[in-house]
Parts: sequence; C-alpha cells; structure tokens
Amino acid sequence: MSESSAEIGAAAGDLGPKGREDGRYCWVCFATDDDDALALWVQPCKCKGTTKWVHQVCLQRWVDEKQKGNSLKCVVCPQCQTEYIIVFPNMGPMVNFLEIIDTLIKRLSPFLAAGVVVGSLYWTAVTYGAITILQVVGHKEGLSVMENSDPLVLLIGLPAIPVGLVLGKMIRWEDAILRFLQNRRTVARKFPLLNLVLPISESEENETSESSLTTPILSDPVSATRILCGAILLPTVSSIVGRIFFESIQNNLHRTIIGGLAFITVKGALKIYHKQQQFIRKKQRKILDYNEENVTAYVSKNPRSSRSNQAQQP
Repeated sequence: MSESSAEIGAAAGDLGPKGREDGRYCWVCFATDDDDALALWVQPCKCKGTTKWVHQVCLQRWVDEKQKGNSLKCVVCPQCQTEYIIVFPNMGPMVNFLEIIDTLIKRLSPFLAAGVVVGSLYWTAVTYGAITILQVVGHKEGLSVMENSDPLVLLIGLPAIPVGLVLGKMIRWEDAILRFLQNRRTVARKFPLLNLVLPISESEENETSESSLTTPILSDPVSATRILCGAILLPTVSSIVGRIFFESIQNNLHRTIIGGLAFITVKGALKIYHKQQQFIRKKQRKILDYNEENVTAYVSKNPRSSRSNQAQQP
C-alpha cells in the first residue's frame, strides 16, 4: 500500500453514496462492513467521516510498509498527519534485553566496520613502509634502523611512507612544463628574458596565435588507480634502476635515490615528448570536405579513419 492509495480511498469515501457514510469504510482495501462482517476495525487518527475507519489487518500491512523493518519507527496518518499509537505486548525481560542488544548492534555495526577498514589500511601502510625501508636501505641496515628506532616513531613514520609517495605522485610537474611549451608566446610576453633562451620564430608565433584559441592543452585526467600503482611501485623501480645503472655506488640508499630520480626524469621527459607531439598533431588536424575524392582516399581504404585523427593530407 502507498499514500496514493490512501488518498484514493479518502476521495472515494468522500464521494461515495450517502448510505455508505453511515457505515464503516476501509481506506486501504475499500471494503465495508457488508464485505467482511468479522474483520476488526480501528479508528487510529483524527480523521472524520468514512476515512476514520480502517481494518486492523490492512493498517498493520500499511504500517509495515512504512516502517521498512524498523518496528520502532513512528508512522503518521497520510491525511491528518496524526501519529499512530502503536503498542507492543510485554514479552518479558529476556525479549526486551535482546531487543536492546539488537538495536545496539545495528547502530554500532557501521562504526565497527569503518574501524576495521581503517585499521586494515593503517597496518597495511605500516607493513608497506617497513618493506620499503628494507628494500631501499638494505635488509641488514633496515632491520638495524627499525630495531634502534622508537616504537612511536615507527608507528607514525612507517605509514607516512606510502602517504608521502602518493602525495608526491600527485605533483604533476610534467604538466607545468607542457603548459610552458604550449604557451611559450604568452609566457614570453610576461618574461621577455626567456626569448634569449627559447626564441620564437615568426612562423611559429603566427601559427601559435591562430591555433591558441581553438586547440586545448592536452593533459591527462587524474586517475586514482594510476597514481596509487605508480606510488607503490616507485621504490621497487628505483631500486632496480639503481642496481642496473648505478652499480658503482656502494650505499644502497644513495643508489636507490639516484635511480629513482633518473627514472622520474626519463619517464617525465618521455611523457612530455609524447604529449607535445600529440599537441602538435592536434593543431595540424583538419576536417576535409566530404566529396568523392576524399571518400575514396580515406574512408574506402580504412572505414575507421573517418572517426580517428590519424589521417594525414597527401
């Protein structure tokens, strides 16, 4: 049952024949005394007329629908907004005790679940921080550092390692360089001394001025999974790069740091080159006329070329 059915029942009771107004009329199932003489009736609210009566069973079903499993939830009349007086029989102290326990469990379960999740994440971060120290500093040196450190420092410092890696990964320094390369003309106006280092030719300046209003700056959207995976794998990759290319450095920490810096630099340079080439390709993109020559040259050879940016003019 719903409130719409209650409104329909109320309207039907108000518009019904005069003979029906003298009897009882259920606004839930639309039945009268003549339809079911043995049914129990109740007048649960301040409504008057035929809509003040309702079958006990029908009202129980309607209340169950409104409470949605919460038997302690208050229910009001859909017409006069009077709160129903719902009374439960006394089932004894044992049942009341179990009701209290069940209610407490329902209320505390979300907080307990959140605590378990937060605790699991915390100890996972502690374990990852310890493994990272052993990997970066070295097994023996790492064990010695953690054994000689204060436990409170370890409980705070170890989980801070993955957090710091994630925050560091969110620094998108490549995008800053890309914006500089793609807006050199605008930056050169603000800082004229840059023309001495990176001069801009007239053809490039004209091309930049024509396309700056139509070509957006290419930038990757922030991906949480990519940032997380990159941050977690960075110590391992730094250690591998350091062992391969900087084997002459004896200190494990120094070798890993230099390997990480080299990896970040090379990876950033490749990303900048890739994005800059994509930017140049997008600036030089053109949409051709849909004529027989272009259809034969591009669409007929490769049906997907009309939906991609790979087509180049002959």
